[in-house]
Amino acid sequence: MIELKHLSRFFQVGEQTVHALDDVNLVVESGEYVAVMGPSGSGKSTLLNILGLLDKPTAGTYFLDGRNTTELDANAQARVRGEKVGFVFQVFHLVNRLTALENVELPMVIASRPGVERRARARELLTSVGLADRMDHRPDQLSGGQRQRVAIARAMVMSPSLLLADEPTGNLDSVSGKDVLEVLERLNAQGLTLVVVTHDPLIGARARRRVTMRDGKVLDDVRR
Repeated sequence: MIELKHLSRFFQVGEQTVHALDDVNLVVESGEYVAVMGPSGSGKSTLLNILGLLDKPTAGTYFLDGRNTTELDANAQARVRGEKVGFVFQVFHLVNRLTALENVELPMVIASRPGVERRARARELLTSVGLADRMDHRPDQLSGGQRQRVAIARAMVMSPSLLLADEPTGNLDSVSGKDVLEVLERLNAQGLTLVVVTHDPLIGARARRRVTMRDGKVLDDVRR
């Protein structure tokens, strides 16, 4: 599903060139569960941004489902991102004035999907993450774990094949974090490709594959 060939991302900071990613080669098969780990500044977030088509590499190629995304213009990348990629972040990025149901519907609103289809899909997903009784609640009426589950439902509403999660339990207590991880793992068990960026060794231990980064390079790649 994912194939990175000699991928590099450089940033110019004054007179210094920062090698955020340096000649990364990586293949992730469809349906894998991968934890990307490493210290701050190791390149994890840069890698996630490129996988999510939010950034372009300086050099190298990124193939997603056999398509060379590095050859696409910004509009084509946005279309691929909307069709194939879902995002879950440490900060939930929910719209406070909207209900949980309306937040989940939002990507389908942007995609001009019919209202009946939007609501049915959003209700289905909120039920699947255990929030059938919280659909009409706004984010400020929900716990942190519930808000993250709303964010997961929203990430899944367009039926992506790849879910990218950036420190998804970072703002949660241990019980809520475990609940969120179990939701993500259930989605992976249904065939979704799951890539999680994390500092948490417990998440690394749960993933079936752990990729460790340092100084923009893949230091270790271990499968359980």
